[in-house]
Amino acid sequence: MSKSDQKDLIVVGALAGAHGVRGDVRVKSFTAEPEALFGFGPLMDEAGTVVLEAKNVRPAKDHFIVTPKAPLQREEWDAMKGTRLHVPRSALPEPDEDEIYIDDLVGLAVVDVEGTPLGKVKAVQNFGAGDLLEIAPAGGGSAVYIPFTEEDVPEVDLGAGRVVVASWELWTGGDEEEPEPAS
Repeated sequence: MSKSDQKDLIVVGALAGAHGVRGDVRVKSFTAEPEALFGFGPLMDEAGTVVLEAKNVRPAKDHFIVTPKAPLQREEWDAMKGTRLHVPRSALPEPDEDEIYIDDLVGLAVVDVEGTPLGKVKAVQNFGAGDLLEIAPAGGGSAVYIPFTEEDVPEVDLGAGRVVVASWELWTGGDEEEPEPAS
C-alpha cells in the first residue's frame, strides 16, 4: 500500500483480545452502526496490512466476537490487543450533510468567534462521556480539551480548514493567554 493510500485509511474499530481458545477475537466497533464495521471489507492496521477478515460475527455486550477466515492463536490475538482497525476511506459511504468523519477534524485550525487563531486539532478523544477535541494551542503548552458539541464548537468548515470554538477561556481555565493575532 502506498503512502497516499495509508493516508486515506480511516479508523473504524479496534481489537480487544482473544475470545476462547479456538482462534476467535473480540472486536470493538467505532462506527455509528456497530455491525456495519464488517461490511467495509478486510480490516487493516495503520500500515494497510490486512489484520482481520471476518468469517462469522456475533454480537456480545459491547463488542463483537469474530471468527476470522485466518484464525490466530490466543496469544497472537492478545499480543495485538488495542490494534486499531482501518478501512480505506473509499469503502465508507459519504457522510450526510450534518455528519463528519472524525478523522477530517484532525489538523484543522482552531479559531475563536472573531477568527483569532487558537491552535490546531491534534486528535479527537472519547473517554466515555462524548467526543472531545484535543487542541494543541498556537502558543505551545498543554493540550486543551473542548467538548465536540454544537454549543462549544458552533462551526466546522472543512473547506476553510477550520473549526470555531465558542469560549476558549472557559476550557483553558483562564490560565492560558489567548494567542496574539497573526500578523
